[in-house]
Amino acid sequence: MEGLPENKLLLTKASRFCAYRDRCQQEVRKKLLDLGAASDQAEEILAELISLGFVNEERFAQLYAGGKFRQKRWGRVRIRLELRKRNLTEYCIDQGLREIEEHEYTTTLESLIRKKRLDYNGEKGTVVDQKIAHYCIRKGYESDLTWLAINGTEGSS
Repeated sequence: MEGLPENKLLLTKASRFCAYRDRCQQEVRKKLLDLGAASDQAEEILAELISLGFVNEERFAQLYAGGKFRQKRWGRVRIRLELRKRNLTEYCIDQGLREIEEHEYTTTLESLIRKKRLDYNGEKGTVVDQKIAHYCIRKGYESDLTWLAINGTEGSS
């Protein structure tokens, strides 16, 4: 078993990498390959990390979705897209998005709209509304929900 000490070293490095913050399988796999592990060796170590609880994609999705929503105020569309880029299953993505409560989500969207309206110094009109909508949609909010919120917060500036 020539590769055994190397496996232990890689497992130690990877477990430290995962202990720092939650990681998805794709990030851990990339790190192992960057550390010089062979492809099958990386898969073996990744399986060990999963069994030890260092890597859990459902937990990662929940923490990622909650964090990006609360810290960066991203919408569900953007969060879903970012989680898909990390090759998470739809089940894990859905579990992650459950971290965002509906009331908190709409309140955050309305808050973003009110704050953005201040940038336009009380200007009104469809052009301003479109600019605000584009801003919210780029942040990952659903367009129908965004327009409902824009029409609902118009008078409450």
